[in-house]
Amino acid sequence: MTVFPQQAQSPFNPDEHRVGRVLCFAAHPDDIDFGAAGTIAAWTAAGVQVSYCIMTDGDAGGFDPVHRADIIALRDAEQRRAAELVGVTDIHYLHQRDGYLEPSHEVMKGVVRLIRELRPDVVLSMHPERNWKRIQKSHPDHLAVGEAVTRAVYPAVENPFAYPELAEAGLDAYKLPWLWLYAGPEERENHFVDVTEHVESKLGAIHVHVSQHPDVDAMEATVRRGMRDNAGRAGLADGRSAEAFHVVAVNGPGTIAGF
Repeated sequence: MTVFPQQAQSPFNPDEHRVGRVLCFAAHPDDIDFGAAGTIAAWTAAGVQVSYCIMTDGDAGGFDPVHRADIIALRDAEQRRAAELVGVTDIHYLHQRDGYLEPSHEVMKGVVRLIRELRPDVVLSMHPERNWKRIQKSHPDHLAVGEAVTRAVYPAVENPFAYPELAEAGLDAYKLPWLWLYAGPEERENHFVDVTEHVESKLGAIHVHVSQHPDVDAMEATVRRGMRDNAGRAGLADGRSAEAFHVVAVNGPGTIAGF
């Protein structure tokens, strides 16, 4: 996996900062595949353990007005198949209602519980800020994911007195090193990952979500164009593809202790 932090002025340097475990949060089945499946494929190919947490069941998705009772099982099956294509088998759900997600304490506690349980080096999440250039990236559920995860990451995950029932259950406070955010405003993006070798895996994962794409050709063309544009912004050679993130250092050598 080739990353270009010097061009993007990212605080993350792959030559210095180890990534062994990643926990990814999304609102709906398919969000992660659109936002970060190329990077995830690169991580798993390098031996990184990656887990997903989908906050809703995707019950308001799709275009079939008849078989609504089947949509949750269908979208779960699609997500599991898509995840396997990029090397992920560990998938969790918070089972919130699609379209009604809020950064509530119920949701935040679920996020804290999972982070403390898995203790990842990187939490990957949707961005809490609206993208005005392409508002489709900013579904209200997406923004709620970003806000809930960001609130949970600091201070709740590392505060031993936040949600004390978690500590009583043996889930001790944990200082997360890195928060990576996707699907946010372009001006916030400071980190690009060259995913050229994993474009087909990413597209394969997206194609699995057939219930969500009435125009597959247009979807694929848009995704390819976006990755090429990212590569251009990263200063990569013509023909390369990249995914873009807003990387935030949560805890590191310069972090002031406390919460």
